Amino acid sequence: MKNGAFVISLDFELHWGVFDLMSTEQYEVNLTNTRKAIQGMNELCGQYDIKMTYATVGFLFAENLQELQSFSPENKPYYKNPKLNPYNNVNLGLDENLDPYHYARKILIEIRDNAQHEIGTHTFSHYYCLESGQDITTFESDLLSAIDIAKHNDIQLKSIVFPRNQVNPEYLEVCKKHGIGSYRGNERVKIYDYYGTTNKRPEFINKGLRLLDSYINLYGYHTYSLGDIQSKNDDGLVNIPSSRFLRPYTPLLRFLEPLKLRRIKKAMSIAAKRNQVFHLWWHPHNFGANLDKNLLNLESIFLHYKKLNGQYDFSNMTMGSLADQVKANPIKKNKTK
Repeated sequence: MKNGAFVISLDFELHWGVFDLMSTEQYEVNLTNTRKAIQGMNELCGQYDIKMTYATVGFLFAENLQELQSFSPENKPYYKNPKLNPYNNVNLGLDENLDPYHYARKILIEIRDNAQHEIGTHTFSHYYCLESGQDITTFESDLLSAIDIAKHNDIQLKSIVFPRNQVNPEYLEVCKKHGIGSYRGNERVKIYDYYGTTNKRPEFINKGLRLLDSYINLYGYHTYSLGDIQSKNDDGLVNIPSSRFLRPYTPLLRFLEPLKLRRIKKAMSIAAKRNQVFHLWWHPHNFGANLDKNLLNLESIFLHYKKLNGQYDFSNMTMGSLADQVKANPIKKNKTK
């Protein structure tokens, strides 16, 4: 890759991503409008020639309850916190028509047939890789179910985004073993170490700092050279770290929207000028409230990308395509005598 790259990954989950935090009634506006958000995002992508990676919860591929159950693994996680177990805590309708908050096969087939975007995995069950009560064997069973239900829909999974950004290093080899070529790691700053392996601050302080970092430059631009990504290549599984979470439009913080967009665009410009990677991510359901405002913000980002594409040949790639390029152009290591 001679020039920088703009990567977008989406955590496509619907209610599976928040079932332990709120009910469908509490999050109804966002969930109801998620399909409209995806349609609007895809239209903008077509207009500005943008490709994205839809990291999708495997449950969403199911056509109906019977199919969801048939693809579910026998070896399920038993989290110490029972609220995290989707198999026991979610009341499901029979199919997508009756329950659009837990099934999404129709729109996934549209995305697949459009062939512009990559469909990756967000695990089968929105699996929590760092929670007590699960282990590497239940993770592997979950991943195999995700691979199988995707294959049933003529989709080959090449990329993974771990739910709640819970990257468990011990599980990466399992991903590689089953054909996953890339994953989205976290920003390489302590406040983005969500589960405290290197960061011992109270989480409420980290949340506040992450919020501030979305608007003002506290911790840098979080852009990455291709050489850095290659050097972090975990023996064939490429870590494409996050650069920025695209926070949804919030009326209470609307006066900060220009700062948020400027922060993102500045990092994109840095990546373009330095031939680096900028990796933006969000959840489609984030756009469900204040949909028009969120799409306007996204179009503003896409317009900036087109400007950088013209000036610096800044390219746009999916996680899978960037990983393929990394593997095709490995760093030549000096031979030791």
